[in-house]
Amino acid sequence: MTGTSLNAARRRRELAELAAGSTVDLLVVGLGVTGAGVALDAAARGLSVAAVDAADLAFGTSRWSSKLVHGGLRYLAGGHVALAYESAAEREVLLRHTAPHLVSALPFVLPLTPFVPAGRAWLTRAGFAAGDALRAAAGTPRAELPRSRRIGAAEVRRLAPAVRRDGLRGGLVQWDGQLVDDCRLVVALARTAAGHGARILTRCAVEQLHGRGAAVRDTLTGERHEIRARAVVNATGVWAGRLDPAVRLRPSRGTHLVLRAAALGHPAAAMIIPVPGDRNRFVFALPQRDGLVYAGITDEPVDGPVSDVPSPTPAEIGFLLDVLDTALDTALTTDDVVGAFAGLRPLLAGAADRTADLSRRHAVHTAGGVTTVVGGKLTTYRRMARDAVDAATAAAGLPAGRCRTARLPLVGAASAARLGRLPAPARLIGRYGAEAPAVLMLGVRDPALLRPVAPGVPVTAAELRWAVRHEGALDEEDLLDRRTRIGLVPADRAAALPAARAALAAA
Repeated sequence: MTGTSLNAARRRRELAELAAGSTVDLLVVGLGVTGAGVALDAAARGLSVAAVDAADLAFGTSRWSSKLVHGGLRYLAGGHVALAYESAAEREVLLRHTAPHLVSALPFVLPLTPFVPAGRAWLTRAGFAAGDALRAAAGTPRAELPRSRRIGAAEVRRLAPAVRRDGLRGGLVQWDGQLVDDCRLVVALARTAAGHGARILTRCAVEQLHGRGAAVRDTLTGERHEIRARAVVNATGVWAGRLDPAVRLRPSRGTHLVLRAAALGHPAAAMIIPVPGDRNRFVFALPQRDGLVYAGITDEPVDGPVSDVPSPTPAEIGFLLDVLDTALDTALTTDDVVGAFAGLRPLLAGAADRTADLSRRHAVHTAGGVTTVVGGKLTTYRRMARDAVDAATAAAGLPAGRCRTARLPLVGAASAARLGRLPAPARLIGRYGAEAPAVLMLGVRDPALLRPVAPGVPVTAAELRWAVRHEGALDEEDLLDRRTRIGLVPADRAAALPAARAALAAA
């Protein structure tokens, strides 16, 4: 555990080592899912690695996803067969090999309400069947992700109790992968990379980037340092163009609503709701393990400067509520919305009029000794990382072994059988995997650490303490907005703030 622990003391020590003049094989800029994946890929090949971020792990796009590890069905509908297969294959890697503790199977039900005509239902059923074929081609057995099927109205209501009953003629159900949380994946990647020797440095803003390294500023102290490297990867996502002007992106904003599960009758499955008048767009209502439901997603073009923390617009919130209401017995209102979040997709510029129609394929570009990786999806981060490391090491003439990450378990990963035997609550196992008993042990001397940090919030003080000692959390925002997701509900965040301050003080 010590080798994978990230904390303030390790950060200070490793930054001082780099500032003293040591040269690493690879410098990675950006610690979202792609950058953390690049750091792990390179370190696992035996390269010396430093990875920096101006803010925190998963600060940008990576924490604003739908928390899905999906099989590429939408890409298949658009005729992008290779991209769809890549997504299904990477889902298989995460689900069964590298992060089985963080990914689980989730049923998705499309209720056949009067708003879903027979023709659209038939096309969706055909799409689900194609998704089954993708699953089989990727090698994922039915025991992990069952085959799609038609279900009756009673079964639809069991899975989605709030569904509109009038005119309900059954539903279609398929299965896909769900992350317990996207930030948990990024933290696991960064810690696993650290275990292989990578230096993971948050709060280090790059002020100048070149093929021999970067000039960085420690935003905690204001000190400036030069980090020397033989190769450089720019993995800053939607901000990549700031460091590589040759990159042309057309960002789009995706917004989600945060609802209490009680408002939807505590659903046991995600709901797929077609957007009226649009053949290929859907809104999803995705149940979470903490008593919340995330509903999304929008796809709106973003013009002008890119915001560090995007804000949902009233129009997007209204749009999502309107689409949800087509499938519900009782209409939701803005009073049911306890939070909302938005993220920016780093889409490659293309000829399509709508950002929703732009390719989700990634691209790797090397110039002046800097390799930039952009585009892609959270599910395919590992392929993006592999391609970026291949390109960077080839351009720099660095000897590097083959990519090992397809079978490299992340911190906390274990078989279902082993996880089932762990002496820890299921909720902790779902977030920390094999490390759950260690988190629980923090409460042995102080049972108060095992109490929830606020009414109605399942997160315990032990988890906050763990995040400070082992997951690189440096301040209240790291704790509440990323290591846990308490901050997605502003009222819960305010109630948990004293506990976050106590955890930082105790460390």
